[in-house]
Amino acid sequence: MKALPWDLQLLNTLAALLLLLSFAMLSQRRIVSLVNLLAMQGALLCIATLLLAWRTGSHHLYVSAALTLGLKVIFLPWLLHRLIRRLGVYWDTEPLLNIAGTMMVGVLVVIFAFGLAQPITALASTATRNSIGIAVAVILIAFLTMITRRKAMSQVVGFLSMENGLFFGAMSATYGMPMVVELGIALDVLVAMLVLGVFFFQIREQFDSLDLKHFESLKEDQ
Repeated sequence: MKALPWDLQLLNTLAALLLLLSFAMLSQRRIVSLVNLLAMQGALLCIATLLLAWRTGSHHLYVSAALTLGLKVIFLPWLLHRLIRRLGVYWDTEPLLNIAGTMMVGVLVVIFAFGLAQPITALASTATRNSIGIAVAVILIAFLTMITRRKAMSQVVGFLSMENGLFFGAMSATYGMPMVVELGIALDVLVAMLVLGVFFFQIREQFDSLDLKHFESLKEDQ
């Protein structure tokens, strides 16, 4: 068998690290560490985008890498850390599943993701198509992170991790989305974070907590 070029080997390594970070986020209960892991995911995406831009000669990917660095590695983690300090939310409450059970479900999700991605991988013609399964696994693990957490802040971090998986999947399948689409998604994520920041403060003022179980009391009162 012919050995893969060094750049593809590095891209596959970055994809594997991205998946490992998703598992680390799935098992993490400290919200500050969750945000740090999210920033590390963004850094890996930035490096992968730069490497893919160099390999393919696609200049729009350099702009994508700059957007990833500025938004996902610097600004959003800074904003989340600021919100954590202002709200005093440092730990998640007891999740719906314990850590061991959550990790077992995560392994099953990865197996399902690779099976789900096989038809897409077969149709894709890019050199990075083998990473599509990892991208799908990152998306599904991020969704699992969202549904097993009670704190709104942890669920937002899961949502942003899911967006990272979608971005990596687009790179793996088609060498990136059109620039107009990427700018639109970046703007949507930025606006969503600003709106959610206001939403967090409203929840805190109303319930003196960011635990979403308090919404159940609103449902019972109706």
